[in-house]
Amino acid sequence: FKSLLVRTYSGALSQVNDLSIQVKPLRAGAGETDVLVRSEILGRGDPVQLDYRLEKTPGDAAGWKIYNLNVMGVWLVETYRTQFAQEINAKGIDGLIESLAARNKANAAGTGKAG
Repeated sequence: FKSLLVRTYSGALSQVNDLSIQVKPLRAGAGETDVLVRSEILGRGDPVQLDYRLEKTPGDAAGWKIYNLNVMGVWLVETYRTQFAQEINAKGIDGLIESLAARNKANAAGTGKAG
């Protein structure tokens, strides 16, 4: 799943140029451990909403970790949850894993058509 996300978003971002990101004011308290960062991508055409849900990571590697993205009103986790549930219902968890592996293999080969 991680490979799928990295390939999908890095591929999309590598095609982007001549754009800027405007980060909206953050409304969070000093002790918050879960925040929503709102932003817009500005360039040609209408601005594109891009929001991030972040959680504070504990321990020695303390920092912030993105765990969900909202692109133009669609949350990534909910989208994949629906797709994965359908795959699991049809083929089980092993079928989902096989489908993700096939999709990653196709993406690595440059076809992007498997899965």
